Amino acid sequence: MSTLLAELEQQACALLPEERAHLVEVLLESLHDSSLSEIEMEWGREIEKRVAAFDRGELQTYPAEDVFAEARRMTQ
Repeated sequence: MSTLLAELEQQACALLPEERAHLVEVLLESLHDSSLSEIEMEWGREIEKRVAAFDRGELQTYPAEDVFAEARRMTQ
């Protein structure tokens, strides 16, 4: 690890939580290259595919009350 990176990490950890969150957003945005755009496009297609399957009645669905009850049961 470079000295600069180690220094930046140390400084970043000293920031307030809101400042760290902002830094994360800035860094993630800086990584927003074509590969990330491609991944987002794939997610968009997958979402559209699942919504269409839902609209056609091809997916099994569960009442929200059952899902929340099961989630509560699992966390107890």
